[in-house]
Parts: sequence; C-alpha cells; structure tokens
Amino acid sequence: FRGYCSRRLRRLRKTLNFKMGNRHKFTGKKVTEEILSDNRYLLLILMDAERAWSYAMQLKQEANTEPRKRFHLLSRLRKAVKHAEELERLCESNRVDAKTKLEAQAYMAYLTGMLRFEHQEWKAAMEAFNKCKTIYEKLANAFTEEQAVLYNQRVEEISPNIRYCAYNIGDQSAMNELMQMRLRSGGTEGLLAEKLEALITQTRAKQAATMSEVEWRGRTVPVKIDKVRIFLLGLADNEAAIAQAENEETKERLFESLLSECRDAIQAVREELKPDQKQREHSLENDSGKVSNIQYLHSYLTYIKLSTAIKRNESMAKALQKALLQQQRSDEDGKRTPRPQDLIRLYDIILQNLVELTQLPGLEEDKNFQKEIGLKTLVYKAYRCFFIAQSYVLVKKWSEALVLYERVLKYAREVQSGAGAHRNSLKELPDVQDLITQVNAEKYSLQAAAILDANDPHESESPSQVKDGKPLSERFETFCLDPSLVSKQVNLVHFPPGFQPIPCKPLFFDLALNHVAFPPLEDKVEQKAKSGLTGYIKGIFGFKS
Repeated sequence: FRGYCSRRLRRLRKTLNFKMGNRHKFTGKKVTEEILSDNRYLLLILMDAERAWSYAMQLKQEANTEPRKRFHLLSRLRKAVKHAEELERLCESNRVDAKTKLEAQAYMAYLTGMLRFEHQEWKAAMEAFNKCKTIYEKLANAFTEEQAVLYNQRVEEISPNIRYCAYNIGDQSAMNELMQMRLRSGGTEGLLAEKLEALITQTRAKQAATMSEVEWRGRTVPVKIDKVRIFLLGLADNEAAIAQAENEETKERLFESLLSECRDAIQAVREELKPDQKQREHSLENDSGKVSNIQYLHSYLTYIKLSTAIKRNESMAKALQKALLQQQRSDEDGKRTPRPQDLIRLYDIILQNLVELTQLPGLEEDKNFQKEIGLKTLVYKAYRCFFIAQSYVLVKKWSEALVLYERVLKYAREVQSGAGAHRNSLKELPDVQDLITQVNAEKYSLQAAAILDANDPHESESPSQVKDGKPLSERFETFCLDPSLVSKQVNLVHFPPGFQPIPCKPLFFDLALNHVAFPPLEDKVEQKAKSGLTGYIKGIFGFKS
C-alpha cells in the first residue's frame, strides 16, 4: 500500500503540474486555499498522510524482531498526523462541502489517537478515538444505507481501541467487554491485536501467582511452571469462547489457538523433565508406586490436548453432516460437495486420539478412566461404521452396507448396556439412541432399494444406456440412442482401420529336379576347336579346319 501511495502521488503531481523542482534541484511547494480549484490537490495531502501511516504499520510488524524500529514508527506516525492537520486546515475553506470537512476531522482524530495510543497516553488517545467515533456515527445517520455501512465499519474498528484505553485508565468493566469481543470474533486484528493478547497474558500471570496446584482425577499436583499456570487459568475462558462461537470458522480458530497454547505448555513441562531423565526412566516412586508429579502433570496436559483435538474433529464432523443433509435436499453444482469418506477420516483420527489417551502414564491402573475411554471408543466406532455403510450405499453394495449397519447397532447396544455409572461422562458425546433410530430407517430404505435394483433387469439393457463403444457402421441392425451422433466427435467407423490378414506371394520349390534323368546330348554339342601353335598359325593365314 505504501508503494501504491507513492505511485499515486507521482501521477497526481504530474497531472496537476505540481512538481517539486526538477532532477537537479528540489523546490518545495505547498498546497494553499487559493489553488483548491481542483479536488485532486486535497488528494496530494491525503496520499502523503496515507504513505506515512502505511510505513508506520510496516515498521510495527518489523519492530517485533527489531525493537529499534519503534522509534522510526513513532516518527512516521507524527508525520502522518502533521499531514492530517494540514488536510483538516485546508478543508476549512468555503470551497469544501460539509461532508468532506467532517471526514477530514475524523481522519485527523483517528491518526492522533493512534499516535497517542503508541505513546501509551491512554486518556488523550481515548478522547481522540471518541471524537472520531462520534463523527462517523453522525455521518452514518445522515446518509444512505450503502454509505452508512462504511461508516459503521469504521466505528467497529475503533471501538476495541476505546475499550482498551478505558481499561488502562482504570475501568475494569472495559476488560470484560474486550474479552467478549475476543470470544465473539475468535481474535482481534490490527493495532490492538498484540496489545490485547499481551494484556490477557498479563492478567492471567497476576492470577497465576496465587495458583500453586491443580487436582485431576483425585490427585493433587503442584504447578511450579508459570507458562503452565497461565494456560490452566485461561483454559476455562477458552472453552467458554468455543462454546459461544457464532460460526464454524471462528470455532476452528479458537480450537487452533487453544491447541497451540497447550503444546507450548507441554513443551515447558518436557524441558523440566529433561534434567530428571534418570528418574523418568524409573517413573514409579518407591514409596507410593505412582508416577512423579511432573510426569503426572505432563499426562494431564496431554489429556487436555487430545480431548481438545477430539472435540475439534467432532465439531468438524457435525458441520460435514449438516452439509451432507443439505446436499441430499438440494443438489448444487460448481463446487466440491462433502462425501461420507471425509467423515470416515475424521473418526479415524478421533479413534487414534482415544488410543493415545489409554496409554497415558499414571492412568494405566485407573479402571474408571479406561472404562470411559472404552465406551467413547465404541460410540465413535459406531459412527465410523455408519458412514462407511453410507459410502457403500452410494455405490449400490447393498449386502456390505447391511452388514455394517448391523455392526453399528451392535456397538450402540454395547454402549447402552455398559454406560451405567458413566452416563455423565457420555453427555457430551453424540446420542447413540438417535443413531439407532437412523440406522433402522436406513436399513428399511436399503432393503427396498436392493429389491428394486434386483427386480429391474432391463435397467442395463435400456436403449438409452447402451454404451458398447461400437461405431455406427457395425450396429446398423441394432437401435441405440447415441447422443454423440449429433456432436463433433461422431463415432461412425473405426479409424484408422485395424489390420486384416491377406494371402502372401507364393513361393515355388522344384522338388522333382533331383529325380529326373536327362537324355544324352553329346552328338548335338559341337566339338571344341584344337588349340596350340599350329592353330594360331592357321588362323593368321586364313586356313580353316
């Protein structure tokens, strides 16, 4: 955006013939009220302010790794405020309408608030942001709905900054409002994002100072690692945020954020385990026969991570199930539609996570825990079998689908018979009774479809469905509806034609020659003339024999 502003400035100065000297000498010029005959002169000041602001936002990202760039960031923000002040002063002219004057005042207040925000002058920043918000609200009420959308969007962007400033001034209720905004949106963006996350971490760190232990499955474990304390204190807030999420995209972001924090906490515990490697190899304590406290804490955090991953995959599975139902009701073209195979993959991952839960150190002898995990495994196996059966139904493999439906009912009955005292732990899982009802309905539908498919022998012999690949020249005697005959790829004959056998040129062998006796021909053959010196002399003188 900064590059765009520079190019736009160059084009405007060239169009307006408002150049700052030449390539050899710089001559500064200022935009005054006397030359405001063209509104593009105001764009010159606006582009200067926008270029300085965009450079400041670029430096803000780079300052995370290079703190010295923060000084340059503040300098660019001051420059942007200076250009905004000049723009506001020029807009006070009688040549400028009331709407532009108000927008210039709001723009000036916004940049001033951002500069005070970076200087941590909370009261001055809140006053500037409130002024900007008031102007935009008035503009939204004064114009059409289309224009009001833009103004209301600016108000929503400014509101978190106002609440953050109010919290730093001393208003504790503002913190609750900021947390609610974070829960609804799954995370803030822009200028406030990093500061709000730092504020939440700081607040949890203060609360973590009073947290010394955690209890899980009847055992109390001391917590000495600060990062783990902060994560455990924020666990309830993150779970509440997930429960209150308005859409699947927000819920997915919150799940990923929670899993990332959990992985960081687990890594911190692993680093504490490394110096005590010899004791980890002998994890059972001599006096009590239990794993060490740090190892048990590691198991607890791993349990949280795997349980969160299961909930995330289950949430994705529910979203896919809804998409499958909508697909059955209205077939939509143009984009990839979900399939039962997608759900099978999710349930495979869930079952793998459950297997890892049963192998956590310190829980091998916990019979109740192992029983709960076993029941959950049966529930997800039932749903996995159900969607495998659905995929077989799509390809008309009736017998395989029927067998899988029976397997689903078997798993569901095992869950119902073995639930007993573990019903509370199964409340969050999908209801197997609904699954049984759905499977029974699917079984009847499957049996009816199988009977109809078996009683329709002419389905494959329908003239409109015959696709033997023969060209038209080979099926003159058979009627077949072939849409390709009216297309550009007409199959009339085989081309190039195939090879055919032809007779070869004959070969003659004279087998009787060896058995034939020829008649004597000596009397018919002329005797050979005598040779030698006498014959040579006779030849010279013309004598003939």
